[in-house]
Amino acid sequence: MEYQPIIGLEIHIQLKTKSKMFCTCDNVSEDIEPNTNVCPVCMGQPGVLPVTNTQAIDWAVLSALALGCKIPSFSKFDRKNYFYPDLPKGYQISQYDKPIGINGQLILEYLDKNKKLVQRKVQIKRVHLEEDAAKLVHDPTTKFSLVDFNRAGTPLLEIVTEPDLRSSLGAKISMQELRDIFRYLDVSNCDMEKGQLRCDANISLKPEGKETLSAKTEIKNLNSFRAVEKALEYEIERQTKLWNGGKPPKEPSTRGWDDAKQISYEMRVKEEVSDYRYFPEPDLPPLEFTKDYVKEIKLKLPELPHQKRERLIKQYELGFPEAKMIASDRLIGEFYEGVLSELREWLSSLGEKEKKIEEGIKKLRKLTASWIVRDLFKHLSEEKIGMEQCRITPENFAEFVTYIYKEEISGPAAKIVFAEMFNRGADPSHVIDEKNLKQVSDKGELDKIVEKVIKANPKPQEDYKKGKEQALQFLVGQVMKETKGKANPKIVADILKEKLS
Repeated sequence: MEYQPIIGLEIHIQLKTKSKMFCTCDNVSEDIEPNTNVCPVCMGQPGVLPVTNTQAIDWAVLSALALGCKIPSFSKFDRKNYFYPDLPKGYQISQYDKPIGINGQLILEYLDKNKKLVQRKVQIKRVHLEEDAAKLVHDPTTKFSLVDFNRAGTPLLEIVTEPDLRSSLGAKISMQELRDIFRYLDVSNCDMEKGQLRCDANISLKPEGKETLSAKTEIKNLNSFRAVEKALEYEIERQTKLWNGGKPPKEPSTRGWDDAKQISYEMRVKEEVSDYRYFPEPDLPPLEFTKDYVKEIKLKLPELPHQKRERLIKQYELGFPEAKMIASDRLIGEFYEGVLSELREWLSSLGEKEKKIEEGIKKLRKLTASWIVRDLFKHLSEEKIGMEQCRITPENFAEFVTYIYKEEISGPAAKIVFAEMFNRGADPSHVIDEKNLKQVSDKGELDKIVEKVIKANPKPQEDYKKGKEQALQFLVGQVMKETKGKANPKIVADILKEKLS
């Protein structure tokens, strides 16, 4: 029997407002002493009153609009009651039946495991605001659990999808797409390692062709894209075995994910809505959104990742993989277009006709994309930095690309130049001069070196004359070695063919 996964996600995104959701404490919880960034409000002391962070409200509306949500005219906060050591008040201020955004969608485009383009829409059920809980710190040595309240009260945006996903890969891609969107909006850094983007994944299985579903299993607090994918893959396998054994899950349950062991484990029976005893938060006024307010917020929407992908493909004729990578980071997308602008100006300055300029820019934009996708991303990843810390300017990158385009530096030399530009922010022309990397294209100069190589390698030249093409490549390699990689390989090959014919 084949079974189809039915997957829905609950995503929590930490907004990077200056202060917490309902008090004036700094919205910073990392790299500071535990329990030093707290006040009577976020600690839930008797007699204190919360005050709503208006920046968080604006950003929540902006985020909901970016996801195509409808913004109701009325919204309110509620108390979600449950007891847990990391919840100082004994309840969480959240939103129950009147969220900020409803009925949106997330547009997904990705290559599946067979390299086939998948395009689908995941419906967004709701977008709402709430405060974060504190952080439990488990000490394996003493076996004590301690509570750090610095994070308590941090504004969280929760996004709940409909159960529209059918694969673990689709769930991972959804998380990555949301990260890209919220970084474009500049409302969150979405750093999963710091808990700024977290996910609870809900999964059920149903036999193919039938409507019978197993009970929903929720996997809590998945904090990496890999964990989202692997946890769901594990659950699909685990629940398939239960179905095949005639014992599909009959009651909703909550499970954790052990990343070290790559297994999920049972935590508790899943709570129902009634267990939380929701009621309207009496200390906060309801929110009313006018049409003018929503229109004003909507004007702040930037070009979003899926829109930029489509434009890069259409305007610059990039392939989907290149367009997806470049559009995944707003700053890299802006950098790419900045480089192309510089290159167009360079071509125009040569006095070329418009047709020639268009032919040149077509080659240059693909060359630029290749170096960004292959080398820039690699260096950023190795250094563990973002594009905002990159030392290469669009002007220097464009100049670097022109050297490759004009075949003035070889492939190996280009790698050296690029590394120096990335590490030092150096001008490419300075690096080329410093390291004497300019490609030798002078036919007279190369002719002498080729003669020397032919004399030193009689067998390869004989092999080439017998029709063995590999022998020519060997001789080209020997010339490259002789010139320390500076010879133009194309010209060297032409000279060799001429001499050996």
